[in-house]
Amino acid sequence: MKNNITSILESNTDKNVTLQQICDYLESSISYYDWVGFYFKNGDKNELKLGPFTGEPTEHTIIPFGKGICGQVAVSNENFVVQDVSEQDNYISCGWKVKSEIVIPIFVNGKNIGQIDIDSHTPNTFTKKDEELLEFVCEQVAKIV
Repeated sequence: MKNNITSILESNTDKNVTLQQICDYLESSISYYDWVGFYFKNGDKNELKLGPFTGEPTEHTIIPFGKGICGQVAVSNENFVVQDVSEQDNYISCGWKVKSEIVIPIFVNGKNIGQIDIDSHTPNTFTKKDEELLEFVCEQVAKIV
């Protein structure tokens, strides 16, 4: 899996094409990854802006820092794994099908510049292996953004 991510990163010069291919690859390769997307800091604003994604369209194209799982990661700078979204008070629903979510920050020169966000229609599905894979993805993406 990591080799395929590396191949995608090495085969493109267009950042958005590369990010889209990563989203498509992860969503198609891992059965419980039902929505895969990148959010990035929106200029100097304390908000995230949706970048390339794969899955159902979302109305959450702008997320203020601190709001929802993605917004919390923008502030905490830490991975956030939610095995059951119904147990989260500060959760922004992307649809009734979403049962769990994992968000991993992307750091460039020690600064949180964005994140990868994965939604699953399966509760209690994310493991340490998912976290490690997505950390690898974020480390590689940091080299091209």
